[in-house]
Amino acid sequence: MTTRFSFTLHATDGKARTGVISTPRGEVRTPAFMPVGTAATVKAMLPESVRATGADILLGNTYHLMLRPSAERIHRIGGLHRFMNWDRPILTDSGGFQVMSLAALRKLTEDGVRFSSHIDGSKHMLSPERSMEIQKLLGSDIVMCFDECPALPAAEAAVAESMRLSMRWAQRSRDAFGDRPGHALFGIMQGGVTPDLREESAAALKAIGFDGYAVGGLAVGEGQEAMFSVLDYAPGFLPEDKPRYLMGVGKPDDIVGAVERGIDMMDCVLPSRSGRTGQAWTRRGQVNIKNARHQDDPRPLDEDCTCPACRNYSRAYLHHVFRAGEMISGMLLTWHNLHYYQELMQGLRDAIAAGRLSAFVQDFHAVRAGGDIDPL
Repeated sequence: MTTRFSFTLHATDGKARTGVISTPRGEVRTPAFMPVGTAATVKAMLPESVRATGADILLGNTYHLMLRPSAERIHRIGGLHRFMNWDRPILTDSGGFQVMSLAALRKLTEDGVRFSSHIDGSKHMLSPERSMEIQKLLGSDIVMCFDECPALPAAEAAVAESMRLSMRWAQRSRDAFGDRPGHALFGIMQGGVTPDLREESAAALKAIGFDGYAVGGLAVGEGQEAMFSVLDYAPGFLPEDKPRYLMGVGKPDDIVGAVERGIDMMDCVLPSRSGRTGQAWTRRGQVNIKNARHQDDPRPLDEDCTCPACRNYSRAYLHHVFRAGEMISGMLLTWHNLHYYQELMQGLRDAIAAGRLSAFVQDFHAVRAGGDIDPL
């Protein structure tokens, strides 16, 4: 097994890529979808169940874990992998996005962000150096540099100022991260929806040098059309021999469109959040299991799916347990959603490797257009 972090491209189809990220804790097949384990757990799932869906890597949340139970406590107990019983790679975000969302509870300066905890109001300071320290204590395999992520839409001047602050923080993150063989540090491109700012950000990150690069500042209110317009050019500003990570995305059609445009890694809370609110993602579209139309339906969510929810339970049963408020509802629907997402990623990897991505994407959209979509 490797002792270092590396990325190997195996095939391309247009802008789309498939390959492998190698880490001391195992390989990550790309394009990869990372389930989100915000508080050291993928909600409603056991770690071995998450692995059974096909996930190679999980995402943990610096902001939430620093507040509860604290990075120091997790470190004393043996690190995040041992703490949450996940022995494969973990990527942790830097906390910048969550701190951004606190709005009135934060104060932004060149040094970093002072904020009040949403849990108990306690005061904290998160800087590039502190973010690197927290992620080191957690034992993250892939560490994200600390950045500032403005919500869109925003004035171009404000986006430019924020991006340049993030680039200064990127250098400080790189300096604080140091030399950690086997662990990787990713830079985060910012710049909103302005090509010149995206190019300037990418140039600054490449000059610093990172193990991988994220396209940040999307999926923050700009809409899919604007997001895709940025992805039409932004990944091309980044090195071809490093993984490209689109943060916080997304719905299945977002994922397919991002992969078409050269993205290698994605994460989103949507599969688990949808599962807890009675929504299932299938190849034919979205099923809202709480709708009355399902109460007498003996069919599975998806006849072609092999997850436990589809193999063993009817729509009628899933409708009943959701309406009854039973925990098994969120468990089964989350398992199904994560299984579907990983099945989609495997389909994309296979299609790219075979040089038939265009046909795969055409079929993906055709099946959904004629599908079984419920009103939300």
